[in-house]
Amino acid sequence: MTTELPVTSTSNSNCQCGESHSGDPVLDARSIPHAIRHAAIFGALDSLTPGAAIELIAPHEPLPLLAQIDNRYQQGFDISYLERGPEQWRLRMARK
Repeated sequence: MTTELPVTSTSNSNCQCGESHSGDPVLDARSIPHAIRHAAIFGALDSLTPGAAIELIAPHEPLPLLAQIDNRYQQGFDISYLERGPEQWRLRMARK
């Protein structure tokens, strides 16, 4: 059985659909089971080449995840908030 991660295509419209408008792929972590959520995000980050980015949508402010990313990648990512709750947090994660 294959399970696909919830990555959506990108859009350049100004809709409220939750998709990226920057051209970066979107990873919606809200639909990934909690037990494997961080591992799935690390897999997505591992696949990025320098200069590439993803937009992450999280169900809460991902402070534990950000600490793990800092520890694992030793500041190898530029991370910026695009939206700060209360229903979702959106972050752009770009590999240096």
